[in-house]
Amino acid sequence: MEDEFRHLVRISRKDVDGNKTFEYALTDIKGIGLSLSRTIGLTLGFDLNAKIGYIEDEDVLKIEELLKNPQKFGIPDWMLNRRNDYTTGGTVHLIESDLDMTLRDDLNRMKKTRSYKGRRHELGLPVRGQRTKSTFRHGSSVGVKRERPGSNV
Repeated sequence: MEDEFRHLVRISRKDVDGNKTFEYALTDIKGIGLSLSRTIGLTLGFDLNAKIGYIEDEDVLKIEELLKNPQKFGIPDWMLNRRNDYTTGGTVHLIESDLDMTLRDDLNRMKKTRSYKGRRHELGLPVRGQRTKSTFRHGSSVGVKRERPGSNV
């Protein structure tokens, strides 16, 4: 495994910093958190504290294969980010641009059906029931403008 060090490792259309350890390097890929990164490393038998710049090309292909179909490698469904997909009904794990496009499509579907969450997204208001009395204020006005005593305005 000590063949040559690469400062950038290309994994699933993303350049990952080779100086980072395995578990933290995979978190640079959008859609992969620390928990899933550790699970990938343990499933494929990598040293989590080794720098990812020393990884071989065959191992990169293994990681990409696992990211395409994590259930085949025994990763549980609750670790994946797209359970019970709206269109297919299946469970998949999306990363990078696929994740962005799917989230954008979900928001557009909610706006189109005029659901409560869709309308809140359209107006730029909080969606999940947060209070709005003192937070989520937009614009330049701060406080209340008071009338000066003695003015006729």
